[in-house]
Amino acid sequence: MLAFAYLRLSNEEAQGGESESIKNQRMLITDYCKRHGIIIVREFIDDGYSGGTFDRPAFREMMTQVEAGKVNTVLTKDLSRLGRDMAEASYYAEQYFPEHGIRYIATHDNFDSNVENIMAPFQFAMNEVYLRDGSRKIRNVLQSKREHGEYCACPPYGYRKDPDIKTRLVPDENTACVVKRIFECAAKGDSSRKIALDLIGDGIIPPLKYRVLYRDDFGDNGAARASDVWNYTTVKRILKNQVYLGHTLLGKSKKASIKSSKKVRIPEEKWSVTKDTHPALVTQDLFDKAQRNLGKGTKNYRQYDHVRKSVFSGLVYCEQCGHALCSAGTVYKGEREKYWYLACTHMRKDIANPCPGTRIRYAELVEMMITELNTLVALPEGKREELISRAIREAGYNLSQRSAVSQVEVAKARVSSIDKIIVKLYTDNAEGIIDDERLSRLVSDLVRETQGLNKLITDAEILSIDTDGITEGYNRFFSRISDYGGIEKLNGELLQTFVERIEIGPKVKNVQQVNVFYKFIGNIALSDSVSDAS
Repeated sequence: MLAFAYLRLSNEEAQGGESESIKNQRMLITDYCKRHGIIIVREFIDDGYSGGTFDRPAFREMMTQVEAGKVNTVLTKDLSRLGRDMAEASYYAEQYFPEHGIRYIATHDNFDSNVENIMAPFQFAMNEVYLRDGSRKIRNVLQSKREHGEYCACPPYGYRKDPDIKTRLVPDENTACVVKRIFECAAKGDSSRKIALDLIGDGIIPPLKYRVLYRDDFGDNGAARASDVWNYTTVKRILKNQVYLGHTLLGKSKKASIKSSKKVRIPEEKWSVTKDTHPALVTQDLFDKAQRNLGKGTKNYRQYDHVRKSVFSGLVYCEQCGHALCSAGTVYKGEREKYWYLACTHMRKDIANPCPGTRIRYAELVEMMITELNTLVALPEGKREELISRAIREAGYNLSQRSAVSQVEVAKARVSSIDKIIVKLYTDNAEGIIDDERLSRLVSDLVRETQGLNKLITDAEILSIDTDGITEGYNRFFSRISDYGGIEKLNGELLQTFVERIEIGPKVKNVQQVNVFYKFIGNIALSDSVSDAS
């Protein structure tokens, strides 16, 4: 029997000692396989990944190999190694693997997908309880540390962890002087870009590269993202950070939920700030001088007549990399307009992974938008109705989806109700009101029902289209644009009123694709693409 072994350890579990370590999991699975004549053809290891999510690199790779039919058995030490999300773990163990002809074994939970597992629902539920309780405890510990000014995050550039007190910062003798230099240069009036270029010229290693080479343990993918050159935004980030005044600022972001790895930003007024927790690298006076000069050279640049003032500010983006386009070009024999382009800001060679290049002649984009907007202004009522009908058709609407909306609402309410019922069942079991066998049977039925409801919700939400919203959006757009007659000159206010975003694609045989996303109605394909006249 050929099998894959899957091993997982979260950072929190690693602090608990050897019992759950990767080494221990490997030993226990290997012993089990020897006793049962199972051959492990490959191990998949997610070290440092929470069981609350199944978006783990080794797990995804293993599932790809499973789907390709490489083996017919998957083993973990216990069910919690597979995952701690009750619904997801149950789905893989009791539905996905059996449906795909894969035998799943959790060696130390006596779980075998080929055998009826009466206690499985209870085990899945307890793993999720552990996840939630662990998350709560971690939040409480972090909050306590923040209130006492303990630094429980990655040390910023210029600092390192005190070897004797891990929650305290001390100056890093190799980089503290660089931080002081950055502040001193900013205080005397140097721009962030000039400071970055000077650091590059002097061969100073930038922060992320320094961490990769000398301080932190990075994987290959993380190390590959480290650039060899300084970026002016990195300089700005250092100049704005009050940690260099000796203050601890934590709680700037948090996880969206215990089952998500995505971080959401916390409003500044809710940050945990504790003053004078570690040695300062700069004085308050030097910090204030740097803040006054930060961006000073660019604040009033639009007041000068010789500066090109684009009406597309904040609206035009590169289709290839997603970064903004800004004014670029040259002046030849006094001619400015002819050589004015909008070019991708990520084309620079002093950054990691620069964009291959996207730009468009400014005058051509202006002319195109005037033509496009005037076409929309002049559209008769019948043509507007056709646009709405086409938008609805393209969204894939059909009459049966109206009932799907109400089905989703009912299903979500039932899922919420089931969660409360399961909690009540475990409470009743703990109080001796219901026995273990009945608990297992009831929870198993409820978990299966939840899986079915979640699938219904997912399928319905993918298909469901709000036709009233589409119609309302188009009506609002045309109501606004009808107030304008023929548009002869383009300005920023007009564009901000009607345009959400403009994406500029690369040149292909001197033809450039432009996609305009309007407010309320989204993208309407332009009648013509733009030819590069250069």
